Amino acid sequence: MLSFTGHPIYDVGVATVTAFCKKNDPSEVTEEDLSLVADFIETQYPQEPFKSYLTVAFTSNAWFAQPSFRNAPEKRQEYARRITRSFSESSEESDEMCVFTGEPITSVAFSDKLPSGRGFRQHIPLVSGEGIINFFPEGNPGMPVSGKAALCIHAFPLGCGKCGGKLLAVHSDSPDIIMEFARTFLEQNLRAADLARAAGSSKLPEANMSAKTLLIDILLKSEAMKGDVGSEEMNPTITAYHLSNAGQMDPLDRRNPPLEIYHLPLEISSFLRAVSRPRYNAMFSELVRRAWQIESKDDEKSGARKDRPKRNYLYEDLFTLPGNAPQFIRRYFLRIPVRRAPDDDPRKYYSIDSEANLVSWDLVNLFLEKVMLVDKERIEEIRKLGDSLAEYVARENDRRFFTAFYSEMRYGNFRNALIKANLRHVRNGNPPLITLDPYITIFEEGYDIPQADWRLSRDLVLIRMVEQLYKNGWLGANKDVIAEPEEEIAEIIEEE
Repeated sequence: MLSFTGHPIYDVGVATVTAFCKKNDPSEVTEEDLSLVADFIETQYPQEPFKSYLTVAFTSNAWFAQPSFRNAPEKRQEYARRITRSFSESSEESDEMCVFTGEPITSVAFSDKLPSGRGFRQHIPLVSGEGIINFFPEGNPGMPVSGKAALCIHAFPLGCGKCGGKLLAVHSDSPDIIMEFARTFLEQNLRAADLARAAGSSKLPEANMSAKTLLIDILLKSEAMKGDVGSEEMNPTITAYHLSNAGQMDPLDRRNPPLEIYHLPLEISSFLRAVSRPRYNAMFSELVRRAWQIESKDDEKSGARKDRPKRNYLYEDLFTLPGNAPQFIRRYFLRIPVRRAPDDDPRKYYSIDSEANLVSWDLVNLFLEKVMLVDKERIEEIRKLGDSLAEYVARENDRRFFTAFYSEMRYGNFRNALIKANLRHVRNGNPPLITLDPYITIFEEGYDIPQADWRLSRDLVLIRMVEQLYKNGWLGANKDVIAEPEEEIAEIIEEE
């Protein structure tokens, strides 16, 4: 009866209808099931807390919130039936097809003033209102829809999270992911509605997390993310839509636009699936734990943060990947602090000195493979150089070299420090720390031409060095060599 089409609003609506009917696949939904969904919408949408919640999606002149129907309940019921029960009515006179399903449009008009099979802002989120001809073919306003699409779109908000006064809808090329999020949000909304009614509240409570944080939090807990990490088919792309249809929102307001789109490509979902494995989970979970927004003692006492969504900075920075991978690596894997962050940002307090135990080459290796798609040969050269330099620093107690390697921001000075250490090592009767070919592979495009991301390469080698030097105890005995970068150095890092 139902199937996914690739349109996020319709697909999330389909998944919500399917979950509401306790089915696992849209194809299992029957006409009787659609009637049950229509019953719920007709009876519950005109009541609080759903009425105020749903105006975020359909505006305040939708049939369930229309003030003029307050004294005309039979008119409200008639309009409700037109929208929710026209799934068996198709127009035989029109050759127009539904933009969502490709099926014939419904023969029912959603109000006495409208042509049949046409939906507007009060029926479909994010489209234009009545009489506005912009963005429609031949100036013919309204969206051609089937009755099935009208019902699923009305179910759509129930399968969304409520964050920051807007809806969070999650779509994917994986039907399992769409179903997982729609089912989770539906259960949360129904439970929250029951609690609101019991408390005499007219508001559906907001999620206690920001939209991006909530998305990753649910994703990592979902059954749909479990499975064979090596299977490319199991790594979905995920797109979330944080939206409002409210007319009072300014589309030019950059701080709070009506629609924000968050995208997680398959490289990121592949990484997230992999870090759920026992080998990585404990360490990754600790990084996540230390990335939660800090609640001050004053806030705890006063309850000032009670209604403010919490953020996890690591979760939210996943949405900057893979483009922002170098800074992500420095921040979370190498523990370089964000100097100018507000006091409630935990990244302000990151430190190699106190958090060397969180530096993990295993996690970085996984990140390089899954997110940055670095070839294994280069990763192995980076690891071997890190091991070689860590062994040298520990054996020779070369504190000056470690400090230079860690903090130097100019490529020429950095290379000179490495050359001097190499010469010193050879003069003492040892083999070279690094030879020409591995050096070029890691740091240069060609002879004397540094790679554009040479600092990233340095940071990767440093991660391996820090891990090894922490394990062999040298780092613990020489904490003074890990003085945090000078302010200007930290600024260079943060601006890249």
